[in-house]
Amino acid sequence: MAGSIDVKAPNPVDKHVGSRVRMRRMLIGMSQEKLGEALGITFQQIQKYEKGTNRIGASRLHHIARVLGVTVDFFYEGAPELGKVEGFAEASSGAYIADFLATSEGLELVRAFATIKDPKVRRRIVELAKALGQDS
Repeated sequence: MAGSIDVKAPNPVDKHVGSRVRMRRMLIGMSQEKLGEALGITFQQIQKYEKGTNRIGASRLHHIARVLGVTVDFFYEGAPELGKVEGFAEASSGAYIADFLATSEGLELVRAFATIKDPKVRRRIVELAKALGQDS
């Protein structure tokens, strides 16, 4: 059926919130097991939250925020606006950046980049990354 909504697909906001949980958890070096223990749930439940397949309730999100040392607002930063119709050209760049930062490679790259003190070297690395990205 054209235009139908896949009810089994994760809600975009739930997926975004889950990716932000994952990003923050990885940024502070906490395993899914440790987060699950702190919340009194299994690491499999954490996986489902992080993928957006299970929705995180308000009190649980509040508890996650406390354990991860952020405010609840953190999880909604850059969230997609539901009901807003976007064309391909207007698609939010924040979504793919958040997805990248939620990977171990993304976090490792950000951590390494942040340790570079010389602003000229940092600028050259940005220019190199842009040039390499254009080649693909």
